[in-house]
Amino acid sequence: MTTLAQFPITQKWPPQHPERLQLYSLPTPNGVKVSIMLEETGLPYEVHLVSFDKNDQMSPEFLSLNPNNKIPAILDPDGPGGQPLALFESGAILLYLAEKTGQLLPADPARRYETIQWLMFQMGGIGPMFGQLGFFHKFAGKDYEDKRPRDRYVAEAKRLLAVLDQRLQGRAWIMGEEYTIADIATFGWVRNLAGFYEAGELVGFDAYTEVKRVLAAFVARPAVARGLFIPTRV
Repeated sequence: MTTLAQFPITQKWPPQHPERLQLYSLPTPNGVKVSIMLEETGLPYEVHLVSFDKNDQMSPEFLSLNPNNKIPAILDPDGPGGQPLALFESGAILLYLAEKTGQLLPADPARRYETIQWLMFQMGGIGPMFGQLGFFHKFAGKDYEDKRPRDRYVAEAKRLLAVLDQRLQGRAWIMGEEYTIADIATFGWVRNLAGFYEAGELVGFDAYTEVKRVLAAFVARPAVARGLFIPTRV
């Protein structure tokens, strides 16, 4: 039988509770998707900080779990068939945890795929585009005199916010009254855009009243309030 000790990543981050799901992460918009999901579902887990300052994500141990050197990643000792499962990509992890726990993903097939559709909307649009906007607005992109790259991502961020705003009209959450993994994936990024990236004024965030309403409801959830700061930065 395969045990966690057979995974090289456990040599760098030895588990104190090997019976629990192991989370390797950092409190970024992608990282907190999984910590929030775990807090929402109540699934026991142990968290390990992957420090970018120390280049942990490029270590052989981390690359053995995720060759794409991105957080988050998980190692579940109780995966399918009772065998450990290593998994990366935040969207895939959300789907896995939803199916494992039977939570935050509709059972009805049509609504299930509609939820996955909005999860993919975040993965393919909101995440990459908001991230590029953050680069060009707050980070190294400021060194470029040519503002056309920044403005391209500003325009796309506005378009995506408008799509989301329209979807939320008359709905408590993306899927209506049911809070799902689509909300967990999306609103951490929305919060980051207006907060950490300081791009709220740039994209006219106040105009997206439905997005602002649901973001406020999202951050007010106790599990979200905890998950947004897991793991603790040191």
